[in-house]
Parts: sequence; C-alpha cells; structure tokens
Amino acid sequence: MPEPGLYHLLFISAALFFIGMFGFFTRRNLVTMLMSIELILNSVNINFIAFNKYLWPNKMDGLFFVIFVIAIAAAEAAVAIAIIINLYRSHGSIDVEKAEELKY
Repeated sequence: MPEPGLYHLLFISAALFFIGMFGFFTRRNLVTMLMSIELILNSVNINFIAFNKYLWPNKMDGLFFVIFVIAIAAAEAAVAIAIIINLYRSHGSIDVEKAEELKY
C-alpha cells in the first residue's frame, strides 16, 4: 500500500477541521461541542505530524508539539466535563440555550 503524501494528509486534516467547526457552530449540546473541539485539535495534530515528516524529517519538533497539544486537550476535556456536570446539576440540562444566565 503506498504511503500517503503531504496533500493527502492536509486534505484529511482540513476535512476534520471543517467537520469540527460545523459541529461546534451547529450543535447546542455541550458534549457534542466538546467533541467538535477535540476534532479540531486532532486536525492540528495531523498538520504537525505531516509537516514534521515531510519538511523536517530528521527533527522531532512536530512530535513534541503533538504531545503538548494532547496534554492540553486532556486538561481542557477534564475541566469542560466538570463544568458540564455542574451545569447539569444546577439546570437539569446541558443545552447551551438554557445556560444563558451564566453569561454575566
């Protein structure tokens, strides 16, 4: 099986990014919005790996950035899930439209 080229990886990354953006802007459920953010972060990781492999194959900079982004995403997911649980306990729903009073 042939190895995917840079354009193939960039196409997959762009597709993941736009699916994540579409999901973030069209969904009103906080869990699906969180999953959309994770898709966006994974598309960034694919970009880091692709550019690291094809532009600087002997360096490990892209891999270090990916590990850093994964760590940040894990912390972000933990905080977001804690906020979602508290929102569900106080409002009985995780719908974004019902959380209007949290703005101010």
